[in-house]
Amino acid sequence: MVRQRLKTRSSPWRLLGHVLVFLLACALVFYGAILLLLALKVTPGSLDAVSGYRSAYDELASLQDDDIGDTLRIAAGVVGLVAFLVFATLAVKLLPRPYLARHDLELDSGERGVVTVEPRAIERVAESAARQHAAVADAAGRYGDDELSVNLTVRRARDAAQAMRDVQASVVGALEQHGLPVVPVHVVLTGYERRTHRELH
Repeated sequence: MVRQRLKTRSSPWRLLGHVLVFLLACALVFYGAILLLLALKVTPGSLDAVSGYRSAYDELASLQDDDIGDTLRIAAGVVGLVAFLVFATLAVKLLPRPYLARHDLELDSGERGVVTVEPRAIERVAESAARQHAAVADAAGRYGDDELSVNLTVRRARDAAQAMRDVQASVVGALEQHGLPVVPVHVVLTGYERRTHRELH
């Protein structure tokens, strides 16, 4: 099975999610600072004047059943439902959705239909063009995201720079020759051929 790379698409909901996470982080930092000040023996009255925690707690703790009417119950239920729907939608939208970086290339053939070119065919064109260079020992192409990467293994390290420039031009020419769209071509040097055997004289 051919291995595929997975990538995640950005979502317009991501900004809203980042804003909510930022606000939550600010709240945690703020009340963390309040706890730190309490540990440093700052008076609770002074901290309550800043945070309002004790005042809000006392107000909520003093509520009785008669203080909460039907209108308030309905309003609280509606607000809770809306908050649930908003946060549930946000959670679903922010789930990462991986997609395959490699995809077939569709060429418009006019009224007769569409010609579909598989990624491997484009990679073979690039590899064949690269291996025609005398300084190239091996080449491996990778097509994805409307760009083409060619990994090179050269015979000698000193020929690498010129070989990479020549291979890039050759691959672009091969794409044009085969009627394929010219996409950005990235040539990457992955190694050079090591000589492991010595000649005995």
